[in-house]
Amino acid sequence: MKNKLILTCMLATLTGTASIALAAGLKVNEQGAKAMSMGNAFTAQADDPSALFYNPAGIAFLKGTQFSLGSTIIYVPSTEFTGTTPLSGNGGSTSVSENAKNDIFIAPTTYLTHSFEGAPLSLGFAINSIYPLAKSWDDSSAFRNQVMNIAVKPINFQPTVAYRFDDLNLGVAVGLDVTHAIVTMQTAPNTAGATGTNSAYELGLMGLDGTATDVGWNGGLLWKPLPALSFGASYRSEIKLKVSGTANFNATTPAGFDTIGMTTSASSPYSRSRAVSSVTADINLPASLSLGGAWKPIEKLTLELDAEQTYWSTMKNLEFKFASTQFTNFNNKPKSLDWKDVWCYKIGAQYAYSKHLDLRAGFMYDQNPIPDSTLGPLLPDSDRISFSVGQGIHSEHFSVDLAYMWTHFKDRTVNNQDMTTLYGENGTFKSDVHLFGASITVKF
Repeated sequence: MKNKLILTCMLATLTGTASIALAAGLKVNEQGAKAMSMGNAFTAQADDPSALFYNPAGIAFLKGTQFSLGSTIIYVPSTEFTGTTPLSGNGGSTSVSENAKNDIFIAPTTYLTHSFEGAPLSLGFAINSIYPLAKSWDDSSAFRNQVMNIAVKPINFQPTVAYRFDDLNLGVAVGLDVTHAIVTMQTAPNTAGATGTNSAYELGLMGLDGTATDVGWNGGLLWKPLPALSFGASYRSEIKLKVSGTANFNATTPAGFDTIGMTTSASSPYSRSRAVSSVTADINLPASLSLGGAWKPIEKLTLELDAEQTYWSTMKNLEFKFASTQFTNFNNKPKSLDWKDVWCYKIGAQYAYSKHLDLRAGFMYDQNPIPDSTLGPLLPDSDRISFSVGQGIHSEHFSVDLAYMWTHFKDRTVNNQDMTTLYGENGTFKSDVHLFGASITVKF
């Protein structure tokens, strides 16, 4: 009984905090309204300051000094689940319908580029949020032992230098990614009853607050062999986040008291006993490679096709280390993730309707990296398709870009419910996401 309690509580803790990595699973590629309106197919164009994210080599071809301020508003309608979970009732056999709370979060962007007059050298600096995440289920939901709510608030700083080889019409760039993340999470861990009983018992409430700051690098190439043809490639390295913070466990039952080495006589049956520990973990944000080609079949029309691979296979497992002796039972319990490398395919088009107005549209197909065996309510991911539209209004020194994207997640059915660990579910997740982007660019 005690071993099951320890394993279950640890799995609940890992499941809740795993979404630091899952924020990378929900990597936000919508880092510029112009690119977003073309399905993020922008690696081979990269002709505004958001090139710092999509392909930093693009800033080698920008003129003068350019400053861009923008934001992507991500409206996540309630994820729907229908099926059973270990806490859904009658030993995990009662079918329930659960809805995650509606979430809205904002991914702001700031870009600054400068090209030196008379020299093929450019500098750039970006501030953006590549891995934001917000997910919340009702405190009484059948997923409460796996997650109640999670918030990941990252900020990324990117200094970049680019050089242009005029004889080859080739731009190259390299930069740093300095990522700082703030993480909060709450769960309500339970423990399984005796073998064969298919029962679950509440332990208490678990919370975690942590931060991490670590560094990666990025680079890009942009080649324009013909005025109507360009090719681009960009790479963003893996970032190994070393998370450190505080874990809080609030025991609410005798089983919870036992978990942290207390006896029920140490506290009134109706009171709570809180234990606190420092906690650390290593989380790998994956590397990615993007390749693209852009073509202008006529003067007013630009078409682009991109393919991006994200190396999620670095997400093999997750393990947290607690310092307090009261949390000894939670240590040495790694959780398997077993993610896989996947591709994302993007198609975009832009039509110059007039001298000051561009019309845009795009499509994106994104593969899911999470296997059925580890899928859960923190990130009910699946293969997804996205459609986008937008427009750009511009003059010689000023431009405004607007974009809308609808992302549909393919219905995801899994059967990974485990009454021993109280993890997983047997049922179907349904999700859709709406995104709105806007940016203003000033050229000096």
